[in-house]
Amino acid sequence: MPLHLFPAPAPALRSVLAALGSPTAVREARTPALRSAQGPLSPELPLPVHVLERIGPNGPAPATRLTGWRFLIRDAERAVAAADTMITADGWTFSHFFEGPYIASTELALRQAETVAPRYQPRLLSIPELYMLTLWLHGDAEADAAAGELAPADLLVPLAPAPPGIAAHRPHRVADLLRVMTLRIPPGPGPLLGSPA
Repeated sequence: MPLHLFPAPAPALRSVLAALGSPTAVREARTPALRSAQGPLSPELPLPVHVLERIGPNGPAPATRLTGWRFLIRDAERAVAAADTMITADGWTFSHFFEGPYIASTELALRQAETVAPRYQPRLLSIPELYMLTLWLHGDAEADAAAGELAPADLLVPLAPAPPGIAAHRPHRVADLLRVMTLRIPPGPGPLLGSPA
């Protein structure tokens, strides 16, 4: 298998397990599939979530920053939701549960990436200016998942739903997709929307 899943920080995993074990956290989650799931739920496929800092045609090289870890929450048959964690002054903590199209899209992109050579480290990369989420296949499979810059050999796979004109589930070299994204980002102070889920 060419993917190398980096283990999530233990406190991040513990915080998700604690939330799954809390009837209050699950009941108050706005995820009907999670509330109605039968049988045990388990967090799987931990992925570091990075945010792409503002990019532009004449700006500095794009940089990323780690903002959290995402776990797909599975019942006996399939992923029914996801759980995000975030870093605080006290360490990693549970943030929220959610569901939606990015759950199935992430699973599909990971399955597709397993057939690609060479070996990659999967991450998620959020591009807030375009309200876009990609599977980032980092070429250095042994790199620290918390650090990292976009490297020329990396691949970005836009997840569905992707912005108009950008094909979902099609791998792009970093430079190629950055060129397309740069043309779509309007000038100005930055996005008013949050990162995609």
